[in-house]
Amino acid sequence: MIFRCLTSALVASCFATIASAQSAPQKLDSVVITASRAPQSPDQVAFSVTTLDADSIRTNPAIMLDGALRSVPGFSLFRRNDSLTGNPTTQGVSLRGLGPSGASRSLVVLDGVPLNDPFGGWIAWTKIPRDGLARAELVPGGGATAWGNAALGGVVQLFTEPITGAQTMATAAAGQYGTHSFEFSAAQPVGGGSLQLLGRAFETDGFKLTAPERRGPVDIDAWNRHRWLEGRFAHPLGANLQISATARYYEEYRDNGTPYVVNNSREKFASVGLAGQPSANFVWDAVGYAQDQTFAATFSSVNATRTIETPASNQYAVPAKAAGFAWTGTWKHAGGARTSGGGDWRTVRGETREFFTFAAGNFTRQRIAGGDQAVGGLFFLHERELAPHLRATLGGRFDQWRDTAGHRKETDRATGAILRDDHYADRDGTEFNPSAGLVWAPSKSWRVRANAQQAFRRPTLNEIYRPFRAGANVTEANADLRTEQVTSGELGAEWKVFNAAATGTTAPVLTLGATAFWNDLRDAVGNVTIARGPGTFPIVGVIAAGGLGRQRLNIDRIEVNGVELAGTWRLTPALSVIAAYQYDNAKVTKARVAPALVGNRVAQVPRYNTSVSAAWRGPHGITVTPRVRWMGPQFEDDENLLNLGEVVVVDVGVSYPLTRRIDLFLNAENLGEARIETGRSVDGIVNVGTPRLILGGLRGKW
Repeated sequence: MIFRCLTSALVASCFATIASAQSAPQKLDSVVITASRAPQSPDQVAFSVTTLDADSIRTNPAIMLDGALRSVPGFSLFRRNDSLTGNPTTQGVSLRGLGPSGASRSLVVLDGVPLNDPFGGWIAWTKIPRDGLARAELVPGGGATAWGNAALGGVVQLFTEPITGAQTMATAAAGQYGTHSFEFSAAQPVGGGSLQLLGRAFETDGFKLTAPERRGPVDIDAWNRHRWLEGRFAHPLGANLQISATARYYEEYRDNGTPYVVNNSREKFASVGLAGQPSANFVWDAVGYAQDQTFAATFSSVNATRTIETPASNQYAVPAKAAGFAWTGTWKHAGGARTSGGGDWRTVRGETREFFTFAAGNFTRQRIAGGDQAVGGLFFLHERELAPHLRATLGGRFDQWRDTAGHRKETDRATGAILRDDHYADRDGTEFNPSAGLVWAPSKSWRVRANAQQAFRRPTLNEIYRPFRAGANVTEANADLRTEQVTSGELGAEWKVFNAAATGTTAPVLTLGATAFWNDLRDAVGNVTIARGPGTFPIVGVIAAGGLGRQRLNIDRIEVNGVELAGTWRLTPALSVIAAYQYDNAKVTKARVAPALVGNRVAQVPRYNTSVSAAWRGPHGITVTPRVRWMGPQFEDDENLLNLGEVVVVDVGVSYPLTRRIDLFLNAENLGEARIETGRSVDGIVNVGTPRLILGGLRGKW
């Protein structure tokens, strides 16, 4: 409830809950928030919006939350493996294939607070409550006017369940590969407010990530341990004002498939929010937050027979601090018109501290590199009816960014000699990003929409300052990276069929939708191949045989065009089917830094992606939720030489109520044991994703 009260959509319900925790729940009209940062009917949103409710998230057969979100074909991570085994630096989010990278090109927020890592932009999915979520909203290609930096490809917002009196939820599960987890939420009224405590502990012994045909003695199971504890408190300050606060501690430890390659993360987070409704026509909310975290990781190279592992680097500390503030207000006008506006600001300080160049059993050099970054902006959005059944939205956002204190220092560990001591000039810039949309709804059954927007993403401190080595491959940073820009648009239509007599509900029995989208991405940051080993090369240094030297460079132009098709069919009150398909044509159209890339498909973007899922409520309360995903072929690399094959993955979940408050569940991920290729190297090593994984347990709410 604490975080959710920070959104203007729920201000009224927050006050009602605090004032009368025992009153009967009321069914509210469906609203979405993410596209404009204020509540609005889904039928009035000009952008494509997909909403997953709490039941869809909890009953999804995927083990991890990001795996569950992959039921939406437009949602993907940098690689095909999810946070069960994926290195945190590869968990960046992409929507509609807009040039995936480890740094997200989409913004992910939890009740309005950014989750994108302050240093690298990736998402730590394991610190997000899953059973405690009320819903998820995905807005591909939209929301940048309201949210600004990092919302280049769209926005994913996760909403926690509100606190409604005394309530406890708990889920305990265990399964294959030594996997077990426990998640809980306990809420209690305190005085005139509410107090909630949440937490999770998760462990898995994991499985081997190298494909069987090339595994060697050096390959071990990729285990994962994470846990977090969070407290929330909300209290009214008067009839029209409420304060809320939250604090979280999180830690994670991982092995990434070989004995030396491990990483760990720790975070301390706190926020304070205010929400007010001074009149029936005006609501506002504000939140301030602070984050202190550290990340550490080791990297290695492995010989051809996979019998010997040699340390490549030890990033023993990557500390980062972030602080931010946001305010949003919404004004209702006569005739159904509405204006929303506000501002936000985020500042980040971080650096990588690492040892590298391994020789004679020791690392001989040390590197410290990083800097400060601040981004803030103001936005407005106005929507009104232009004619009967025709509604328009017009908005604009002005942002200013500044990179300061950039540095990179390298020393000889034995002698203390300074080998490199770079101090980069401060940089700053301004961005103006407009948006416009139209929604035409001539009847209850038909809706047509069109929209266009501009958006930007400032490269992260990680991309600007942190080089890294993975296996035989070296990727160099680039302090001269330009800001990414995109112009995007879409045209969509939706048709609904209603039959309340047959379904017993006012919801449509059949919904069909189609959307054509277009993105013109300029100055996209990519890992561009500039050297091929063996040898010593400028910029990237020594590259071993079979290794590649890459540098983060701006690619002039990438076009991402495609089509989305979606359908929901309620065959009976007990059975529904959801199907979605996305075709992506993502290609490099201009690249002065590497002309050979022109015409190539963008790395890590599948040509097509299909998802079909169902929910069946059978006798005695049994529920079955199968899901089939068909992922098309994609390339591992920018040169389109390393192909990752298409794959069909079948998941299924089953639950059965043991009592009125406790359910027994069983989930099977990748039931058919499909080979999910997640990575391929020049020397032929293929990494694979989750094999068949069966997990069962108990879920209770009382």
